[in-house]
Amino acid sequence: MIVKPPKSKAAVTLVETMVAMAVLTIAAVGALSFQYHAAGQSRIAQAQTTATRTAQLLLEDWRSIGGLEDYDPNALALGFSTFLTTPSGQGLSVPDGVYGITIDDVPMLIMLTSNDVAYDPDAGITLRQLTVTIKWGLVLPEDINLGEIVSGRVESMRTLVTLTTYVRLDASSG
Repeated sequence: MIVKPPKSKAAVTLVETMVAMAVLTIAAVGALSFQYHAAGQSRIAQAQTTATRTAQLLLEDWRSIGGLEDYDPNALALGFSTFLTTPSGQGLSVPDGVYGITIDDVPMLIMLTSNDVAYDPDAGITLRQLTVTIKWGLVLPEDINLGEIVSGRVESMRTLVTLTTYVRLDASSG
C-alpha cells in the first residue's frame, strides 16, 4: 500500500508576510507625511487669516477717522509698537508709519501709507488712498529666527498682505 503524504494546509508564506508589512509601512509613512504637511499648511493659512484681519481692522479704523495722515494704531491699545524707520530690505515705498505686533505667535511688520490721488477744486474734495501693508513670518522649530522682530529689524518676513481703500476728504473735514 502506498502512503500519501498529508496535503499541506493553505498558509501565508514568509514572503507574503514581508510584502504585506512593506505595503503597510509605506501607507503609514505616507499618512504621517501628509498629516505633517497638512498641519504646516494649516498654520500658514491661520497666520495669513490673522494678518488679513489685522490689516482690515487697521484700514477700517483709519478710514473711520477720516484717513488722517498722522493715524496711529497705538491709540487702539492692542499692543502695537512703533518703528521710527522702515527696516531695510523690505522692498516697499516709504510709509507714513511703521509698526510691529505679534498676534498668536505671528510677528508682523505693519506699514501704513496714504496718498492723495485726486482733487476736485470746485467741490473742495480730495480722494485719498489708504494702504495697509503687513509683512509676516512664522517662527518654525527648524528656523527659529524666521520672522523675528528684534530691535526694530525684521528678518525673513516672507509673506505680504496689502489692503487698500479710499476715503473722501471734504474741505470742511480736512
